[in-house]
Amino acid sequence: MPPIPGSGLAKGLAVTLRTMTRKTVTAQYPDVQPELPPRTRGVIGLFEENCTVCMLCARECPDWCIYIDSHKETVPAAVPGGRERSRNVLDRFAIDFSLCMYCGICIEVCPFDALFWSPEFEYAETDIHELTHERDKLREWMWTVPEPPALDPHAEEPKEIAAARKAAEKAAAQAEAEAQAAAQAEAEARTQEGQQ
Repeated sequence: MPPIPGSGLAKGLAVTLRTMTRKTVTAQYPDVQPELPPRTRGVIGLFEENCTVCMLCARECPDWCIYIDSHKETVPAAVPGGRERSRNVLDRFAIDFSLCMYCGICIEVCPFDALFWSPEFEYAETDIHELTHERDKLREWMWTVPEPPALDPHAEEPKEIAAARKAAEKAAAQAEAEAQAAAQAEAEARTQEGQQ
């Protein structure tokens, strides 16, 4: 059966009339901040103390928008007779957000938890060259990173925490046994002095 002539126009007008009767909702964005989901992908924050300049984030970035410069410093030996160590020191860490596609690969591959998603989204610039943000700006964004969600209370304890807890309990038990042995030896010494 062929469509009735003008039925498409009638459907379009019906949609228009329904929309006209609804109340409009306008986001008052500059004055009222939007309600963002807790783990929104806004910009990338840098926790500089954790960065070891391993370059994994820059190598894995598909857009090559992470720029890292570093130099090596020699650290003196921790104990006499030990050997000196060398370590990388971060000189520059910059992300060009005009190239970044917000895939999050750099955050996923960072083995030292130096990169995090921040919900900040107001960083527009009038010049595209100013979208390359250096480490001081990335560090500012680090303080807006929300805390991770709480662990499930019924979940299994992580192996690292369990091992650390067992080691701490063992050390506490050993220290308590040594303290009891010292107290007992002191008590025996006093009784021997009293008998003489």
